Amino acid sequence: MSSSHTALVTGANRGIGLAVCRLLADSGLDVVLGSRDLERGRRAAAGIKGPVRAEQLDVADPDSVRACADRLAEAGTVVDVLVNNAGIYPTEPFFAVSEQVLADSLQVNLLGAFRTCQAFVPGMVERGYGRVVNVSSTGGQLTRGGPNPPAYGIAKAALNALTLVVANSVPDHVKVNAMCPGWVRTDMGGRGAPLTPDQGADTAVWLATLTEHGPTGKFFQDRRVIAW
Repeated sequence: MSSSHTALVTGANRGIGLAVCRLLADSGLDVVLGSRDLERGRRAAAGIKGPVRAEQLDVADPDSVRACADRLAEAGTVVDVLVNNAGIYPTEPFFAVSEQVLADSLQVNLLGAFRTCQAFVPGMVERGYGRVVNVSSTGGQLTRGGPNPPAYGIAKAALNALTLVVANSVPDHVKVNAMCPGWVRTDMGGRGAPLTPDQGADTAVWLATLTEHGPTGKFFQDRRVIAW
């Protein structure tokens, strides 16, 4: 892939998002590392070799998304690849889930990707190239007894639906896919998880660098299509 392409990764100052940034930079892309806390983002970006810079981006805040898009536009930076990685993981059983917990999960896990897609995908369509990767989970699958944990799974099931909607709303030169990274050793996944962040990031990086003949509108794990 040409080094002229630029990727924006959300929730990227640690864990899977940070691994995605590093692997994309290794692949020759310019990388914008999105982080709610700009200083943490800058420290994370400083540890990556290659053209990586941090931007303040809180996907749960529509003003933050708009401000980030405006700053990038003013700097002449176009986003060719969007990796919607930012997420939260509420684990309460259904009857313990408050309306606020569900709302927070939807704000980050669903509406965050909705906002960034609306901000950046139209430019991809206009320029004739784009890759969107929504970091989802098998916890959102409807084929495994329903979303689980409830607040998290409901939001991820909705993110899968959003993936299909966006894929069906753009021409084929913009590839829009979802993926499950698996159980990864991060702050979210815990120390007992079997996969490293690099292993969890692999499918996202593959989807972010698909060729023109690559798939779109699919859900992947370990680079293989899985059921919604």
